[in-house]
Order: sequence, then C-alpha cells, then structure tokens
Amino acid sequence: MGDYENVLLVKPKVFVYRIPPIGTSGHKAADWNLDAPAWTGRMRLVAIGKRLEMRLEDGETCDLYAKCPIDAHPGNAVEAVSDSSRYFVIRLMNDNGQQAFVGCGFQERGDAFDFNVTLQDHFRYIERSAELEKQDLSAGPSLDLAFKEGQTISINIGKKDKNAVARPRPAAAAAPGGLVPLLPPPPGAGSTIRNSRPIGGPAAPASSSSPFPTPPSSSNNSGNLLDF
Repeated sequence: MGDYENVLLVKPKVFVYRIPPIGTSGHKAADWNLDAPAWTGRMRLVAIGKRLEMRLEDGETCDLYAKCPIDAHPGNAVEAVSDSSRYFVIRLMNDNGQQAFVGCGFQERGDAFDFNVTLQDHFRYIERSAELEKQDLSAGPSLDLAFKEGQTISINIGKKDKNAVARPRPAAAAAPGGLVPLLPPPPGAGSTIRNSRPIGGPAAPASSSSPFPTPPSSSNNSGNLLDF
C-alpha cells in the first residue's frame, strides 16, 4: 500500500521557460524571454509521506506534463533567481531518472510567496518529526500502566481500627480554692468597677447623682435582701 498523498498547495496558472546556461552572476529571469513561455498550466505541491513533488498539470484535462521531486529546501530542486521573487529554476525529472532544468514563474508575487512558505513549512515539519523520533528511541520503552484483563485494585479510605482505644479528653484546670477565675475587665470599664460593690463585701455608699432612689432603711434583717 502506497503512502497517502496530501495536496499542500494549488496554483491555477504558472509558466515554464527554457533557460540558457547559468552565468557568472547566477540565473536571471530577464534572460528567459518572459513574453513567450514554453508551457502554461496548473501547479500542485503534493506530499507523499515524507517526500514532496511539484507537479505541472494541464489546466483543463489535469494530465501530468512534468514533475519536480523536491528532497530539500533550499536545494538543487528549486532555486531562486537573482533578479526577481516570482521566478525559480526547477529540476524536472522523469521516471527513468532523466533531468532537465527549466524556469518557472508565477502570475502574482503572492503566489510565489505561498509557494516558498509551503516548502519551508513542509521541511521544518519533517525535521521536527525526525527529532521527536530520536528522542523517543533514546528514552527507551515506555512504561505500560494500563490495567490487564481481570486486574483490579483495592483502595482503603480511612477505615477505623476496631482495636483502637479512645483517649479521654483532658479536663480543664480548676482555679485555686475551687472558684472559677474571673476574666479581666474590658478597657474603659475602670470607673464602673470602682463604683460597684465588691462580691461578698459591704455595699458602697450611694452617690447623690444616682438616677435611682435610695431604698429606705429598716431594722429588720430581711430588708437587706432588697438592697440587692
């Protein structure tokens, strides 16, 4: 079974030129007689696995005119000319291995830009894929953590031990003499406490400015309970 073909780019109109031998200053599109192309048709860039082919086809019948295998970029298969960004020198090759170098031009500069960027992206992807394969091989076999057929696991979620003995909670320490210790008075409450009667002691004398009337005194001992 052959590799899957993926069409990366299609341009409906390109031009092919016969070119003279290369000069000392490199290939120039101005030397190609640009008004009289040798062939006009469609161009497709097709990726076959890791390989890349530039296919020149008839624009109406889609018959193959010629193909240019591209093994690297930049490389000998596609070379830019020195005086234009729309024209390239490409290496055509048939099934018998015969080669021919021709000129190839695009109708618009944007088409030539798309062609150049697609070549770069493809070979960057191939280079990155090769680096990842090397990393996978150097890392060794991966650890298989998948469950086998019939394999189970058990999880202990905080079961209480039946043999554990509950520890008694410590009792709060009592104050000396069995009395509950009093909390300190809040800030600003000093004047109120000075005017209050101490616990278990005699009552403080009533102030003349008190808003409450002073209860009448009585010789009976039971009247002292009303003072509270």
